Amino acid sequence: MAQFHILTGTDSVNAPPVVRRISFADLKDALTKGFEDFMAMPSHALFLCLIYPVVGILLGALTFGYGLMSLVYPLVAGFALLGPLAAIGLYDLSRRRERGLPTDISRSFEIIHLPSFGAIVALGLVLAAIFLLWLVAAHWIYVANFGSAPVTSIDAFTRAILNTPEGWNVIIIGNAVGFLFALLVFTISVVSFPLLLDRDVGAVEAVLTSYRAVRTNPIVMAAWGLIVAGSLFLGSLPFLLGLCIVMPVLGHTTWHLYRKVVEADPRPRPEPPGPPQSDRRRYAAQFPASLIGGEKQP
Repeated sequence: MAQFHILTGTDSVNAPPVVRRISFADLKDALTKGFEDFMAMPSHALFLCLIYPVVGILLGALTFGYGLMSLVYPLVAGFALLGPLAAIGLYDLSRRRERGLPTDISRSFEIIHLPSFGAIVALGLVLAAIFLLWLVAAHWIYVANFGSAPVTSIDAFTRAILNTPEGWNVIIIGNAVGFLFALLVFTISVVSFPLLLDRDVGAVEAVLTSYRAVRTNPIVMAAWGLIVAGSLFLGSLPFLLGLCIVMPVLGHTTWHLYRKVVEADPRPRPEPPGPPQSDRRRYAAQFPASLIGGEKQP
């Protein structure tokens, strides 16, 4: 019974979400609101996203340490496949700010009390599985062209990739396959996680709604996908540190884009109970945010 609820939820059985057609003006407005959210809550956003570049750097160091330099680019590029899940705290901050609710960092952990939390976990596991499949595919493409011998140095690896026919095969085929993985993830997750935060619809309906959003707005969604890809690429250049700014803005914008694409629930569900007022100062996670300062809380 619990598994059935994770897949279907309750709201979608009664009234599936309605998808609207949007314009480039809507996309621009969502970007503007996303940037406004970032400016209003910079400390919270930066704290939530610091783990993104830190994990990336650690994975890169691990890859170099084990002589798997061929996986560095797939790992960095593949982070986009996990972005929709990594930004879920940002969606929730934008949602709370939109509703005039407290946006301190401790509130981000309240999503575990949502009835759709199981569906969020299930969809997150799907993205993780796709990410692992991408790494396997990227490694197979490299081995098919260069064999399984370990790479001895960065210089040798760079020369092999850029100065040999096999290297260009890896570049062209790898990017083509990566595009297909990215297109799949984008299609199933462009609005699915914000929808699961907003309603108890289940993982299946969230994916179907995301697909319908892309199918109904192919040109605007393609533009949004290019903005996401370009921003993540630029944010990844300085050792992934630029993602501390890029990820928050994209995450907040995704929430507002969801609001543009999916009609509001006429029967919004109540908020899960938060911590008592006297207990808020006990959250250690608030300490980094308090150093920078953010939005004043009631």
